Amino acid sequence: MAGPNKKHAQAEKKPERSSNGSSSDSRDPTQRSMPKSIPRLDGNRDPSFGTVVDYTRPTDLKNISEFLGLGGWYQARGDMMSYNPRHANISIDIDYQMTIPSALPQRPKNFNTFGKECGIMLNTFNITKTPDTIVHQYDVHFTGDAKDYTKRVLLKKIWRSKGVKAALGEPLNLWVWDGNKLAWSGKRLDRDDTRITVDLDDEEGRPTKEGQRGNKHTIHLRHTRKVDFNHMTAFLNGQATWSNECIDTINFFDHVMREWPSQQYTQIKKSFFQRGEQRFDLGGGVEAFKGVFASLRPVLDDKFNKSLSVNVDVANGTFWRTQELTRAVGQVFNCTPPQFQTRFKQARSDWKNSHLKKDLRVFRRVGVSTTHLKGEQVMWTIDDFENKDVNEATFPDPDDRTRQITIARYFKNKYNVNCMPGIPVVRMTKKIRGGAVYMPMDVLKIDANQRYNTKLSDTQTSNMIKFAVTLPKERWAAVQQGVRLLNWANDPYLKHYGLQVNPNAAKVKARILPSPAVHFGAGSREAQLKPADMIAGRWRLDGRKFAVNNKDRPIKAWGVCCVVGRGAPPPPAVATFFQKFVQIYESHGGLVSAHPQHGKTPWMGPGNLSDGGEMVQKVWNQTGNRYNIPPNLLFFIVNDRNIDVYRRIKKSCDIRFGVASQVLQAKHVMSASPQYISNVCMKVNAKLGGCTSVAKSNLIPKVAPKSASIPTMVVGADVSHPAPGAGSGEAASFAAITVSADPHFAKYWAEVQTNGNRVEMVTTSNIDEHFGFMAKNWMQRIGRGKPPQRVLYIRDGVSEGQYAAVLEEEVRDMKECFKKLGCKELPKFTVVIAGKRHHIRFFPDVGKGDRNNNPLPGTLVESGCTHPFEFDFYLCSHVAIKGTARPIHYQCILNEGEWLAPELQSFIFEHSYHYVRSTTPVSLHPAVYYAHLAADRSRAHMSDNPVSSGKKESKADQQSSTGSSSRNVEIAPLMAMQNARGLKEVMWYI
Repeated sequence: MAGPNKKHAQAEKKPERSSNGSSSDSRDPTQRSMPKSIPRLDGNRDPSFGTVVDYTRPTDLKNISEFLGLGGWYQARGDMMSYNPRHANISIDIDYQMTIPSALPQRPKNFNTFGKECGIMLNTFNITKTPDTIVHQYDVHFTGDAKDYTKRVLLKKIWRSKGVKAALGEPLNLWVWDGNKLAWSGKRLDRDDTRITVDLDDEEGRPTKEGQRGNKHTIHLRHTRKVDFNHMTAFLNGQATWSNECIDTINFFDHVMREWPSQQYTQIKKSFFQRGEQRFDLGGGVEAFKGVFASLRPVLDDKFNKSLSVNVDVANGTFWRTQELTRAVGQVFNCTPPQFQTRFKQARSDWKNSHLKKDLRVFRRVGVSTTHLKGEQVMWTIDDFENKDVNEATFPDPDDRTRQITIARYFKNKYNVNCMPGIPVVRMTKKIRGGAVYMPMDVLKIDANQRYNTKLSDTQTSNMIKFAVTLPKERWAAVQQGVRLLNWANDPYLKHYGLQVNPNAAKVKARILPSPAVHFGAGSREAQLKPADMIAGRWRLDGRKFAVNNKDRPIKAWGVCCVVGRGAPPPPAVATFFQKFVQIYESHGGLVSAHPQHGKTPWMGPGNLSDGGEMVQKVWNQTGNRYNIPPNLLFFIVNDRNIDVYRRIKKSCDIRFGVASQVLQAKHVMSASPQYISNVCMKVNAKLGGCTSVAKSNLIPKVAPKSASIPTMVVGADVSHPAPGAGSGEAASFAAITVSADPHFAKYWAEVQTNGNRVEMVTTSNIDEHFGFMAKNWMQRIGRGKPPQRVLYIRDGVSEGQYAAVLEEEVRDMKECFKKLGCKELPKFTVVIAGKRHHIRFFPDVGKGDRNNNPLPGTLVESGCTHPFEFDFYLCSHVAIKGTARPIHYQCILNEGEWLAPELQSFIFEHSYHYVRSTTPVSLHPAVYYAHLAADRSRAHMSDNPVSSGKKESKADQQSSTGSSSRNVEIAPLMAMQNARGLKEVMWYI
């Protein structure tokens, strides 16, 4: 399928490149280039088939995104860079000696041979036979009586109508349709341009009445090409470049795999849920049940062939419970009908801005059916809730159009139904005669099998974890059950088109990488972890001292605020806890300065939440008065895990006073467990400039002897978005960047800022201000005035369609920062994408894993589920506390630093032992993990609810070409942290 022609592609690329220039006059630093404009067909008239389907929109490729890689995305979007796996080192010089490669780094010729070999079963199933018949592809367009031909429900109804099926020759000739604008058939229609007209009213036995809009629709089918399976084979063998023909073939494979399951089960993207499956109640009107996930992808398979494979895994779906809408509302708000009536009455004075209206948004787009019509159900979709009840909402009386009738009276007269007063009426998405349709809440029932899209509450999340977490043995049984549900051997579409899948899973030879030597501080009873602890993935801190203590920031003036209220610990319990804290902190090498008068006892006093931000002000003042110097550490003991209370405390400490703070739960203070106190000590030590341990590589000196002498900076970044649901369209995204702050890569600085609404790429202004600040710090404190020779940039969670944007925008902007700092020679960047949202799981041979048969820390897989050409790998660096371990997928998308594969793999694995607040290796590289923590902590710094005497900053309108937000949303920047005492120099976010 042809993308834009060359001239069009060039025209579109020009403004994009110029807007990325370094001149501050050329653009707003918060903005990036706008997305390319894409010509759209007008569905209300006869389509002119000028081009075949256009893949320039990322959403058109979301189902096959795993296939494309950098070159595939360039090809799909009509860029002039084309991908050939044999020409992987070609680069295109953009500007300022910054090169953007035309292809991703290729898989090294040799696999990692270090460590022990281990047999691993993967939840991937190889394609053993691809079609050898001719398949014809058709472009599909709909026209007719409907006003909107973007509604999938309508299109599906037309496509599946009897008239269309008969005209297409089904069931003898099985068609595959993508639900939008492409269809495939093994038989060519008589004409290249075919039109099929169907009258849905006639088919349903109710002809259109005079004066009503008709229900006739025409499907226009145009033959566009034959699917080229040979080109796909040549591409996988490295004998052909990326082409739109390849994308077409992949698209066909993806849809033919999903066609039959989608007709049998409830489909949500690539997951299928069997109707009638056992439900698990999560609370709040939401339930969960299990399904099967299936995704087709190209791989370097377990026989080292470049081929296709199907990834099968368990899918855990959340759905609305099928029940009366009033009951669901009661469960969501945890109230009775009279209590809900009271809440509605209180909210009506300012309905538009009320919390109730905002919280009711969770029901938007939920499908409901009426219950007042005996023997007949009419289906509707909720649009919103009105500031009227059934006695106030009116519409034209059907019996007398000259007057209005209330909903309550109409339902009483027409159906003898007494509607509940004092609750909002429901407005539907559908209009009748151009007017809004209102329905009483108590005659509606939520339809079955509807996905719940909003973020789960804490209770629901806890219940979901209990439901979803399963040990490897149970998960593998669920995968096998999923394979039985998919039933490939009897899939009529796979049979019809000649596609076969091996029902036996792929098995690969993995490597368990050598563990590093994890060192603690001098004077430790055991200064290095024993091999048994390394393999077990857990150890104790008893008798060990911190690798780096708080010698530059000893605890001097410190205070403890115990928040009063139910469950608060008594003063003696608080005093006992902090006596133990001093004892254990000092046993780990932490420094607590003795005051001439007060010794090592902190100021302790009560705090009242009703004081708001002034509670922290009082603690600050009283602690400072006691010691006659500004406090450098404050503790707060809270009674429960209330995120609002936590953020209020952090906001005051970080923004107003710039003081390190630690929040404790009352129940832990009263139990005063030594292990809990040790965990607190690790966090306090990091907030005062220390770190827990240092990992030294046993392998990298052998693999890359010069590595240790090359000045290297590690950078992590994460952009977190608001959870879907109420208000997410106006909520901020947060961009967090971390930079290694010592030669051992054990400590990290972190900077966070708002990043527009759902903008995925870190904006230029954020990189310029925040990364630039830390890069300058690094050069002054670690580089001795010089920049690093290489930068390892680990970016969390971007899709393949955004790899090019990471290089063209984020990396380019980071290099520009070094240029502004006066660096004559720019650092060489190696960029690695860390992905967690995948469905690959490792199942070791029995007896070769841990006690739950999860993989051991350091398990590396380079085949069976990896890309056919590109440099990627799956690494399980941690021990799963519960459930089945999820490895991290690392993909190298730029390697200017020329890291060798074993060097990079070991570096990432070994640093998982550096995480300062746990006595385990972690699943994700700490640079990214810390970015997650910093982004979450920074939510307390939002300026929409400032602390008392805090000032609201001006709003910044941030936008990116790679963001999903289609409109400008004003997002306020975070309030600046108080750095007078150097809070930003330490790990404040831990």
